[in-house]
Amino acid sequence: MQSYLEYLDQHGSRFLDGTLITIQQTIIAGLLAIAISLVVGLMKLSSHKVIRWPAIGYIEFFRGTSLLVQLYWIFFVLPLFGITFEKFTAGFIAVGLNLGAYGAELVRGSIQSVPRGQYEAALALNMSPYKRMKRIIFPQALLIMLPPWGNLLIELLKGTALVSLIAVADLMFEAKQINGSTFLSAESFGTALIIYYLMARLVISPAMRAFEKYWAKKMGRFANHA
Repeated sequence: MQSYLEYLDQHGSRFLDGTLITIQQTIIAGLLAIAISLVVGLMKLSSHKVIRWPAIGYIEFFRGTSLLVQLYWIFFVLPLFGITFEKFTAGFIAVGLNLGAYGAELVRGSIQSVPRGQYEAALALNMSPYKRMKRIIFPQALLIMLPPWGNLLIELLKGTALVSLIAVADLMFEAKQINGSTFLSAESFGTALIIYYLMARLVISPAMRAFEKYWAKKMGRFANHA
C-alpha cells in the first residue's frame, strides 16, 4: 500500500501547480472585489437616486444569487451575447463581482459607523466632501472594516474552488483529477483541504492582523498629533 509520503512525492508537483493558480485567482479576485467594494459602497451612500439605485441593484443581485450560477453565466451564457472571457479570467471576475457585493456593504456600514461628531468637526473646519472622506472619515472607517474584511478574503479564497468547474486548473481541479486517476479520495481531497487551511490560517489571517495593527498605530499617531 502506497504511503502518504510516496503519494506526495508522486503528485506533489501537481498540487503545487494548482495552489499557484489558486493564489493567482485569490489575489486578482481580491483586488477586483476591493475596488468594487469601495466604489459601490460609496455609491450606496450617495443622496442621488441615480447613483444610489444602481449600487443597490448590484448588491442585491450578486448577494441574492449563487456564485456558481454567476460563474456559469459569465463563462457559458455571456458568449451567446458576444461577450467571451477566457476561463481563468471568467473565474476571477465571477468571484470578484460576488465578493465585491458583500464588501460594498462592509464599506457602507463602516463609514456610517464613524461617530457623527467626526463629520461635524470636519464641517466646522470647512472641509470639502472629498477632503472630509479622505482625511477624516475613511481612515477611521478602514480601521472598523479591516476585521470583517479578513473573514471576507478567506471566503473569497474558498470561493475560488468553484472555478475548477469551468476547468481552471486550480488546486481543487488538480485534486479532482488526481483522485480520478488514483481513487485515493482521502489523500487527494485531504491534501487540498490542508493547503486551503494553511493559506487561510498562515497567510491571509496574519496579513490582515498585521495590517490592522499597523493602521491602528498610524491612527493613534495621527490622533496624538491632532
